[in-house]
Amino acid sequence: MLVDRAYKAELDLNNVQRTTCLRHAGTARFTYNWGLQRKKESYQATGRSPTAIDLHRELNRLKRTDFPWMYEVSKCAPQESLRDLDRAYRNFFEGRAKYPKFKSRKRGIGSFRLTGSIRVFENAIQIPRVGRIRLKEHSYLPTIGVHIHSATVSEHAGRWFVSLQVEKEIEVPENVGSVAGVDVGVSHLAAVSDGTLIESPRALLRCDRKLRRLQRSSSRKKLGSRNRAKANRMVARCHFRIANIRSDAMHKITTMLVKTKSVIGVEKLAVKNMLANHCIAKSLSDAGLGEFKRQLKYKAIWYGSTMVEADRFFPSTKRCSACGAVKLEMPLSERVFRCERCGFEADRDMNAALNLESVAASWVETLNACERREVHALWQVPADEAGTEHYLGDVLNG
Repeated sequence: MLVDRAYKAELDLNNVQRTTCLRHAGTARFTYNWGLQRKKESYQATGRSPTAIDLHRELNRLKRTDFPWMYEVSKCAPQESLRDLDRAYRNFFEGRAKYPKFKSRKRGIGSFRLTGSIRVFENAIQIPRVGRIRLKEHSYLPTIGVHIHSATVSEHAGRWFVSLQVEKEIEVPENVGSVAGVDVGVSHLAAVSDGTLIESPRALLRCDRKLRRLQRSSSRKKLGSRNRAKANRMVARCHFRIANIRSDAMHKITTMLVKTKSVIGVEKLAVKNMLANHCIAKSLSDAGLGEFKRQLKYKAIWYGSTMVEADRFFPSTKRCSACGAVKLEMPLSERVFRCERCGFEADRDMNAALNLESVAASWVETLNACERREVHALWQVPADEAGTEHYLGDVLNG
């Protein structure tokens, strides 16, 4: 199977290379802001917005007179920045994001993307106009058997990284694992129907005390002073460590699930609506439920697994996994599920996972006229509500 994949590694820059990267990032940020302003002005004047190609042609005409310093960086940096601006507008009009905003240097150095002649070695990478840069991780970036689309250089908390977007051929293994349901939550990151309870790393909670102290120290420094800049860098490093802890745990858990389970049933959660509950909003954000499902989705394709999403209105928590009875109410404070009909008792999350497993097991794989894999499933409501059926949603196949 031919897939697009990203590889990210940390760079070991010298002073000259760091200055060059700063220039590229600044040029990309300036181009994005300039293009956004030109789009607004053009729309107000003519009712139409110029494309990335139109803006790049205009920018080339202005380079010699207004922006001669742009010749010091690669032409790909402003090109890709204008393409990002077009993509931001498209996401806005299609309802996936908010209206694009101007980028500020105060929010971070940012990043830039380059294309063209990019070569990868065992302990270094060669990027146009930047040169050969040493890598802190050896033998991780692919050197053969891949087609490199682009390289994105970014800065996080004073550390520089490169992310390679490559196209490679992978061999999807035959997954002979069991069928399982996975229920995600706050008390446990995931409850698997085979009885496994996966604890959440609670990265933010573990570092909350230190983060509060650093933020308090930063707020006491004078605005614009070097001491305040130093304190802000320490806050950024703490946030970066929290993100790394969460990401590491998420990757290990999702990889384990797709390697050992052939079909995985999950819920379709409206995380944005759940964050409206201020009592659990912080814990939900710390758990990263949206990222968990995103990783599970693309890794299932790589490892020959299938992720089945139950409909968001499927009562996985309120439904008894033994007899199928559905409760009218199930508050968050009730952590043990007790069925009034059959007397079944189980942990709240484990009962939901068992219901999701029954959903995943009920899917029937058929082959349509185009020989494309399609899966359909219906879940039956309790006997006292017989005659009603609910469609469970779509399946994501490898």
